[in-house]
Amino acid sequence: MTQRASGTFEVKVTPQPADSAADASLGRMTLEKQIHGELEATSKGQMLTANTSVQNSGGYVAMERVTGTLAGRSGSFVLQHSGTMARGALQLIITVVPDSGTDQLAGISDQMTIKIEGGKHFYEFDYTLPAAP
Repeated sequence: MTQRASGTFEVKVTPQPADSAADASLGRMTLEKQIHGELEATSKGQMLTANTSVQNSGGYVAMERVTGTLAGRSGSFVLQHSGTMARGALQLIITVVPDSGTDQLAGISDQMTIKIEGGKHFYEFDYTLPAAP
């Protein structure tokens, strides 16, 4: 059965040096998050970005390992992000990488949504976990 967890998070994005031959419109960054609410966790990840000449248009992909507690169960899992923005209209898909769950979160699946309102980050995480052993 799918369940929903929600809460807030803070994120630190750190730009990384570009390769000497890299296109200036392409970027690479590290991510660090503090996640609060029904999912209490930290995460670390990497993001690749592409900017265009059109304001508010571009794309990104990212992978992040989330480590913490969800529904009283501890472990980690990996989230895969794929996002595009077309003149300010955002399309974002964040999915749990299959079989990435560890410890008591082994077998976790489904996806997360992120909202940014007033400079604050919010998440809703629809997830499925196998029955606890």
